[in-house]
Amino acid sequence: MRATISRRQGARLVSAATAVATCTVALVSAAGPATASTSSASTATSVAAFGGMAGLVKAAKAEGHLNVITLPDNWCNYGAIISSFSKKYGISINSENPEGSSQDEINAMVQLKGQSREPDVLDMGTPFAIKADQMHLLAPYTVSEWMDIPASQKASDDTWWADYGGFVAIGYNSAVIKTPPTSFKDLLNPIYKHDIGINNSPTEAGAAFAAVYAAALANGGSFGNIGPGISYFEKLNQEGNFVPVVSGPSTVQSGATPIVIWWDYLQASEIQAEVKTWKVVIPTDGIYASYYDQAISKNAPDPAAARLWEEYLYSTAGQNQWLQGYCRPIELSQMVKAGTVDQAAYKALPAVPAGFKGYPTQAQVTAAENLVAKEWSIKVSS
Repeated sequence: MRATISRRQGARLVSAATAVATCTVALVSAAGPATASTSSASTATSVAAFGGMAGLVKAAKAEGHLNVITLPDNWCNYGAIISSFSKKYGISINSENPEGSSQDEINAMVQLKGQSREPDVLDMGTPFAIKADQMHLLAPYTVSEWMDIPASQKASDDTWWADYGGFVAIGYNSAVIKTPPTSFKDLLNPIYKHDIGINNSPTEAGAAFAAVYAAALANGGSFGNIGPGISYFEKLNQEGNFVPVVSGPSTVQSGATPIVIWWDYLQASEIQAEVKTWKVVIPTDGIYASYYDQAISKNAPDPAAARLWEEYLYSTAGQNQWLQGYCRPIELSQMVKAGTVDQAAYKALPAVPAGFKGYPTQAQVTAAENLVAKEWSIKVSS
């Protein structure tokens, strides 16, 4: 299952307490907005290219469908989001490989290029968004709420931008684990032998990559040095505490992984929904937060619908729907200030933990990804 096991990525999250940075982005050229007759949907870089939202809606409805990938219904409330978008605009949605990973999204763009089944839109961790951008697979686009996205949370070439996120957390089945772990240090205790899992390999999934980053911060590492995180999991594996399987609700229910290191919001929406005795804590020694990112495929078969989808996700309605799925939307700070946030969903979020130090830069994430790709299979998987 995608959400239960191999959903992706790791990126950088801005919490409710983080002030939204501002940056200047030119959305329309000096000559004025393009019209639908002079700019095709596949090259449109903003809603202005369609003459406004009405033009974009018309073009998207003419296409009539949208291809999404690796979006489980119970991941950040995507089931409700997909249903609401389809109902609002009369556009059918083809959802492929909901149990897939961020790498699967990249593979699909490459393997299905030029086909009607190619993904129109992507939702992936920052390391994979950067990789897809470097492979020239993404189309630049600036949503109408672009200025509400901090400059540090979007690509300089406008090809990907942050959407929602949360904190790496330790979850455990309190009916099985009688000594609650509250830190990465605790997890090295021999009482947790054959108990601990992550959602996939960190070379494939962003959530697993984030777990390694958090472990690095807990063991003398930094945003610029993920090495101690790799060494930590190497030791966890040598001690016999690490279970090298794709972990999630199914492995929790089977008893294979009564402890899982995963995003706080997925622990809440995915595992607690199935295992009522599941408890979640943000580790005291490895506080790491991250966003996932949105992007549009450069060769999207439904380019107008893809752009309308992004406009919907970054509208107040779309942002609140993510929030209702226990995720922290990128526009949360602005919505709180404007009074447009869903108060019940907002109050249900856990407090931002003390000691949170922010997010790595794009360069640091890329360097960390390269080191994990080089060393993980040798030190941990072998």
